[in-house]
Amino acid sequence: MAAPATFDAGRLAPERALALGPVALLRRRIFGHRSLMLGIVVLGLMLAMGLLAYFIAPHDPYAQSLASRRFPPIWHAWIWDDPKAGWNNVLGTDKVGRDYLSRLIYGARISLLIGFATMVISGLIGTTLGVLAGYFGGRVDMVVTFLVTTRLSMPVVLVALAVVALFGSSLEMVILVLGFLLWDRFAVVMRSVTMQARDLDYVTAARAIGCSTPYIIVREIMPNIVNSLVVVATVEMANAILLEAALSFLGLGVQPPLPSWGLMLSEAKEDMFFSPWMITLPGICLFMLVLSINLLGDGVRDVTAPEGRN
Repeated sequence: MAAPATFDAGRLAPERALALGPVALLRRRIFGHRSLMLGIVVLGLMLAMGLLAYFIAPHDPYAQSLASRRFPPIWHAWIWDDPKAGWNNVLGTDKVGRDYLSRLIYGARISLLIGFATMVISGLIGTTLGVLAGYFGGRVDMVVTFLVTTRLSMPVVLVALAVVALFGSSLEMVILVLGFLLWDRFAVVMRSVTMQARDLDYVTAARAIGCSTPYIIVREIMPNIVNSLVVVATVEMANAILLEAALSFLGLGVQPPLPSWGLMLSEAKEDMFFSPWMITLPGICLFMLVLSINLLGDGVRDVTAPEGRN
């Protein structure tokens, strides 16, 4: 009697992949990648919170009330029967009576703006230098390598502190300083992957048929190094958000009364032993935002990788 047929998932998976088509296969990879979906959901909620802050914030984040200072969050009414806690200020108030939930909601807008703007500025600088150095090599590579080495010799936090202290601290200044200081990782990674891509067959074929250098860089090389670019972009965006929080915590970043999460941490450090929720809540928000950005970048790299990782 013949043995019953068994299902070989490994053998049939490629056939199913071909039958699904590229779009359906990409959709299947996206929805099957748990960390990517988690990053999309959390980052989407943070983005929606920042964009819709005017509509969903229960109070004006700048409105002060000395009679409502340091009101505890709602769970203090449930656990300790605190009469100051109530639904009017769900997450309590800070030391000048501003609603904490409203400031957390508006703080998402500040962090996302700084992270995205810094990523764009540093990405344009670093990607341009890295691709040029990797493609042309020679003296161009030597000059870019010298610039990267010079940049790496300067501590980011110390330089940012010095520049902000000299020229003043504001939202625009923080974005410019971080944008011009965080391009080195873009340059190093793009140089490496471009050097690998420039000797591949499709680039050689493009040169053989007479394609121009800008055409080869834009149409042949850039689409094939976008995976690495996405990963570096997300890492630098998260890094910029944390650096802004550090500068604001030290008093040289975003200035009051803007509702920055780093500034909220700085303002709450005096009350961290008596009202620990004031420093815990913005810290959790920062953690969730940075984690979601890193999960998104790692997941996008996986689902768009040429080898088709899941």
